[in-house]
Amino acid sequence: MISKDDEDDPFPVDDFLFDETFSQDTVYSLCGQELNIRQVFGANLGVAAPVWEAALQLCNYFEKQSVELRGKRIIELGSGTGVVGILAARMGAIVTLTDLPLALPQLQVNVSANMPPSGWPTALPTVLPLSWGEDQMNFPSDWDLVLCADIIYLPETYPLLVDTLAHLCKGGGLVYLSSKMRREHGTQIFYEEHLPSRFNVELVHRDEKQNINIFRASLKKDQ
Repeated sequence: MISKDDEDDPFPVDDFLFDETFSQDTVYSLCGQELNIRQVFGANLGVAAPVWEAALQLCNYFEKQSVELRGKRIIELGSGTGVVGILAARMGAIVTLTDLPLALPQLQVNVSANMPPSGWPTALPTVLPLSWGEDQMNFPSDWDLVLCADIIYLPETYPLLVDTLAHLCKGGGLVYLSSKMRREHGTQIFYEEHLPSRFNVELVHRDEKQNINIFRASLKKDQ
C-alpha cells in the first residue's frame, strides 16, 4: 500500500515499492462516468503509474465549471494512466493521449477497459508517443484543448514543455494545467517565468488543502 506521503511526492523515499511490478485496478466516479483505471507500479513506469490527485481535480473542475468537451479535439500530455483524457473521450471529445513510450502499454490497457457499452460517443482515443521538445512537430497545431495533469516537476523539461505547448496551440487552442505546487521542484517557477514567456496564464482554481492549482493558458499573439 502506498502511503499518503508517497502520493504527494513523485519520487517516493521507499524505492522498494517499485522494485517489482504489480497492478491495482480502481474505479473512479467522475462527471457522471465510472472509469476503471489500472495503475501498473514498477521500476520502469515510476511517476507514470499512479493516478495523481491533480488529475482528479482537473476532471472535477471540468464538471463544476461545465467545460464543454463534446466534439472538442483534445490532446493530453504526460497522460500516465490516461484518466483525464479517457474521461474526455467518454464525454464525447476526440482525444489523443500521449506520453513517453514506456507508458503507452498502460495507457492502451486503460483505453480498452473503458470503452462504453454502446461504444465511444465520438471516436476511439488515439495513443501516441510524444517526447517534449523533440517530436511535437509530428503533431498538428489545431487542437481545441491541451490537457496537462501533474506533469510540472522536472525543471530541465520546462523549456521543452513550453516549446511543445506553443506548437500545439498555434491554432488558438487553450491549455489546462493542473499541478501540485511542489516548491522543491520549482513548480511555481514554471508558472511564473517559463509559461508566461510565451503564454497568457490565468489561475482558475486553487485547492489550499491539497496545494493544487489549475491554470488556463493561451498562446500570446506574437508567438
